[in-house]
Amino acid sequence: MMYLATPPEVIETRVVTTMPKRFRRTGVRSAWADANKQGTPVDGFIEGPAFDADGNLYIVDIPFGRIFRITPTGDWALVAEYDGEPNGLKLHQDGRILIADYRNGLLALDPGSGAVNTVLGRRNSEAFKGLNDLAIAANGDIYFTDQGQTGLHDPTGRVFRLSPNGQLTCLMANLPSPNGLVLGPDDTVLFVAMTRDNSVWRAPLQRDGSVSKVGRFCTLFGTSGPDGLAMDQAGRLVVAHASLGQAFIYAPDGACVARIASCAGPSCTNVAFGGPDRRQLFITESATGTVLVADMEHPGVVLPRS
Repeated sequence: MMYLATPPEVIETRVVTTMPKRFRRTGVRSAWADANKQGTPVDGFIEGPAFDADGNLYIVDIPFGRIFRITPTGDWALVAEYDGEPNGLKLHQDGRILIADYRNGLLALDPGSGAVNTVLGRRNSEAFKGLNDLAIAANGDIYFTDQGQTGLHDPTGRVFRLSPNGQLTCLMANLPSPNGLVLGPDDTVLFVAMTRDNSVWRAPLQRDGSVSKVGRFCTLFGTSGPDGLAMDQAGRLVVAHASLGQAFIYAPDGACVARIASCAGPSCTNVAFGGPDRRQLFITESATGTVLVADMEHPGVVLPRS
């Protein structure tokens, strides 16, 4: 008897808000666009969504070194602008807003003053290739990807863990473009998006803090690849894809059970759960500077988890 797989459910999105015209840097050349968009000018490129306890959504603007705060009513405010390229952003349970910055390393933002300070700029006096995203464990460990310009041609990206005591550990090396990352619901597994490999890797975390038997959890396709990740309380992995105009939902066994279709542009770069009971998924669509939302069956895991 032949068994046919059930096609993934299609979940629609709607627009929450779009970057206001006053914040768009129309016609301004940036070093980031020169390197990552083949010189095509961009007026902004939003990423790194994360919610605070009051329901405010923080996002970054990579090419122009900006951090924005969007209120639940959709009002935008510029929190910080500095000489850097912020990519990932997460709120730590100790109150800090942490930023994975491509140029400057791991940073911390004071949302009140807008001051941005360095937490970790180098490793043993050696510069990072270029940080991309981060995830925070219940015990305060900070996991972050060092992606740089790596890919299948140069699989030298890395994943690090920074412990509360200041110990820095390189968990994984020789990676083809490590990007978004997220911990499983019980912090025993780390998922890492490998953008240029068009896959997500699954890394079991051992009792001694090391990883073992790392493997591909799922494989995708497209001109770019998987970017930001999120996890729901049912153990399902949400994967934003940077060139397919969709995010995908994978069951704990790796089966693709749903796809979330962008109603804006094709560049779905990152995802975060928020809204009432954390049952809404917010997506940064970077090509248009738009934040999308989709209603979800299961709530997202609580972040930060104290």
